[in-house]
Amino acid sequence: MSVSAVKDKLQSLANPTIAEHSQRFFKTGKGEYGEGDKFLGIRVPVLRKQVKLFRELSLVDVCRVLQSRFHEERLLALLMLVDRFERADETEQTEIYQLYLRHTDYINNWDLVDSSALQIVGGYLFERERDSLYELVHSVSLWERRIAIIATFYMIRREDFSDTLKLAEILLEDGEDLIHKAVGWMLREVGKRDMDVEQKFLQEYYKNMPRTMLRYAIEKFPEPLRKQYLAGDI
Repeated sequence: MSVSAVKDKLQSLANPTIAEHSQRFFKTGKGEYGEGDKFLGIRVPVLRKQVKLFRELSLVDVCRVLQSRFHEERLLALLMLVDRFERADETEQTEIYQLYLRHTDYINNWDLVDSSALQIVGGYLFERERDSLYELVHSVSLWERRIAIIATFYMIRREDFSDTLKLAEILLEDGEDLIHKAVGWMLREVGKRDMDVEQKFLQEYYKNMPRTMLRYAIEKFPEPLRKQYLAGDI
């Protein structure tokens, strides 16, 4: 099993029409968040099917795939890391977690973050000290900040909301729309499990929230309540 085998397989699945659409969808134009990214044109479900084919690839070689200039190769590498992390013992989980954080320069679009951060970063930190979340959330990198908040989805699913709320407060003044969406999404997920917890946070901060963040956070609220929040009448 080799890196070249991975690359050859993905080249065989490439679709120029899908690639062209992906270049637009993931904002790869000059000055956009995905500037310069290159796509092969492979749908995510197709990529997921390749993970089991390359389970024998070494972590060193998975890391080499992660450093590809092609978006789908990086995504496949992350999906392979998630798969391996979920099957690994504690020692290998630590190795994968550390590798992940050393290579965040290649985890450079929202789908790459969202496909891996909660499983690897959230999964690793759930029963450990979470200081690294607070290092990431203060990063100059949009993607590292998104990794921090999305990682807490792992905790949310286990009824642990504390870090989500702390990070959300830190990110209230973030200038990036992709962070506003991510924070709003995580707050919404908190609300699905405990509406009182989400509303307590919102009542303190909603008037100072970016509009996108608020809209995402209250998306599943009953319509009358949602309109009250949007009108600032709570």
